[in-house]
Amino acid sequence: MARRERVVRMSVELPLWRALTAYRVLTMIYAVVLFLFTRQNFERPGIAIAYLAVMSVWTLATLHKVTGAASCTKRFLVADLTIALTGIMLTPLADAHAQQVDGPTLPSIWTAGSVLAFAIKGGWRWAGVASSFVAVANIVERGEPSRDTFHNVLLVWVASIAIGYVVEVARASERTLARALEIEAATRERERLARDIHDSVLQVLAMVQRRGTALGGEAAELGRMAGEQEVALRTLVAGGLVTASRVSEDESQGAVVRVVEVPDDDEPARPHDLRTLLASHAGSKVTLSEPGAPVLLDEPAARELAAAVGAALDNVRRHAGEDAQAWILVEDWPDEVVVTVRDDGPGIPDGRLAQAEGEGRMGVAMSIRGRLRDLGGTAELISVPGQGTEVELKVPRGKAGT
Repeated sequence: MARRERVVRMSVELPLWRALTAYRVLTMIYAVVLFLFTRQNFERPGIAIAYLAVMSVWTLATLHKVTGAASCTKRFLVADLTIALTGIMLTPLADAHAQQVDGPTLPSIWTAGSVLAFAIKGGWRWAGVASSFVAVANIVERGEPSRDTFHNVLLVWVASIAIGYVVEVARASERTLARALEIEAATRERERLARDIHDSVLQVLAMVQRRGTALGGEAAELGRMAGEQEVALRTLVAGGLVTASRVSEDESQGAVVRVVEVPDDDEPARPHDLRTLLASHAGSKVTLSEPGAPVLLDEPAARELAAAVGAALDNVRRHAGEDAQAWILVEDWPDEVVVTVRDDGPGIPDGRLAQAEGEGRMGVAMSIRGRLRDLGGTAELISVPGQGTEVELKVPRGKAGT
């Protein structure tokens, strides 16, 4: 295949882990600077220096641990929280005055980083447990906690649980979106398969049915069987597409689903002259009008557009009759390529296309409109009973080769 579907996934947690990494470094620096400005107030500065040295080394040495959920293990979380709690409990030993004036602890706001790691890793329940340990440590460290102490403890507790809850919701949404993307990619691939079936197997079965009926005898029985198989196959293809579409809608739950079609790495897209692909359709019953210069499109786009033209001509032969005349007009504009297929047949009665889709005849819906939709273009069908049918296919110039 010249093109393939690639499901695009974005991790909603990655920005949170990056923010946590920066937060840990910045708050480590803040704790050290805060000590340097207030070191004269410490009764035992050696304890503070030793702890801050351990905390700084630990922070820098474990930066890789807070880059993602896989690297942030339970063992690391427990050790990280233990260091934070140890710093809180060592604060009265290093500075008894800080306990009396309700001053900051040795790790200061660095402690919140440990709690946030629990929240991002395990959700709001883990955040609640970690923040509760921090709350108890702060209350014990203060001895007689003040209103400010309770305020700070409550703030950390509520904020961490809220972040944990948001992470859980984001993960659930990401799983739903990923599932919807996979279903959408499978549906698009199924549509391609359905178009191939329509362009080959179904056309052959329809021809066998017509010829068998015309010949009569045993050939008529063969034609009847071919007709039954054609109906069964059309029903199977149409039913599968409808089911997949409904499942995709249910799974996405309103989420935006995006499936990107990209060139295959092993077979890069090449510019291709659309005229060479359409030349095979020209004949006594089909007139081709084209520009004098090459009409360049990426090869996959050119082949899909040519296949859509072929499907339109198949409809002419099938519904307008073998003697119907058809005209193909190719227009190469700066911003788009337009191919128009017109015939002099009897036209399409009102409501016939909807009826055909209900019967599983998806030629226009899949082989023409489906192909143009995948190319980012449009397919318009204009038909007046008794005055023929015109199909206008437009592909944006973004699909053009250089």
